[in-house]
Amino acid sequence: MKIIVGLGNPDKKYKLTRHNIGRLTLIEWRKTAGFPDFKLRKKYKAQIIEASFARKKIMLVLPETSMNLSGKSIKALLINYKTPSTRIWVIHDDIDVDLGKIKIVKNKGAAGHKGVQSIINKVRTKNFVRFRIGIKPKNLNPEALDNFVLQKFTKKEKEVIKKTVKKTIEAIETALKQGVAKAMNRFN
Repeated sequence: MKIIVGLGNPDKKYKLTRHNIGRLTLIEWRKTAGFPDFKLRKKYKAQIIEASFARKKIMLVLPETSMNLSGKSIKALLINYKTPSTRIWVIHDDIDVDLGKIKIVKNKGAAGHKGVQSIINKVRTKNFVRFRIGIKPKNLNPEALDNFVLQKFTKKEKEVIKKTVKKTIEAIETALKQGVAKAMNRFN
C-alpha cells in the first residue's frame, strides 16, 4: 500500500495558505477521483481514506497535528500497517521551487521544511518520495519566510496554483500507473 500524505496545518485559519498546498492537493484529488470522504482516525491523529487507484491500494492521509509534528502520524501508520518508509509519498509546499513548478524527489533531505524534517526524524530515514510544489515568487525577502508561507495566495497566485494542483495530481496518478521514475522524467 502507498501512503500518500498531504502536509499542512489542520486549523481553519491556515486552510488556504501557501504552507497548506500539500493538504489542498490531496483534498482536491479526493474530489476529482471520487474517493470517499476522509475519516478522522484519532489513533493516528489524521484524517484517512483507504481506496484503490490503478489497481493499487492507497491510503490518503491528512495529519491533524501541526505541520511541524506531522511525523507522529506517519510513524504510527507505518508501525501499525507494517509498511516501509519507501511506500510513503509526501506532498508539500517548497519555497525553493518556483511558483507553478513541481519537483518529484526521493531519498533527499528536508532542505529546511519542518514538516518533512518531522517525518524524517520520526521514521528515521529520508528514503521516501516527495512531490514538492513550488510557492517561490519572483521577488522574495528571505527574512520574511515564516510569515510568507502562512499567508494566503494572492489572486494572481491562485490562478497559477489551481493549474499546479492539477499538474501535481496528474504527476501522482502517473507515478501510481507507470512508476515514480516515469513521473520524474515527465514532470521535473
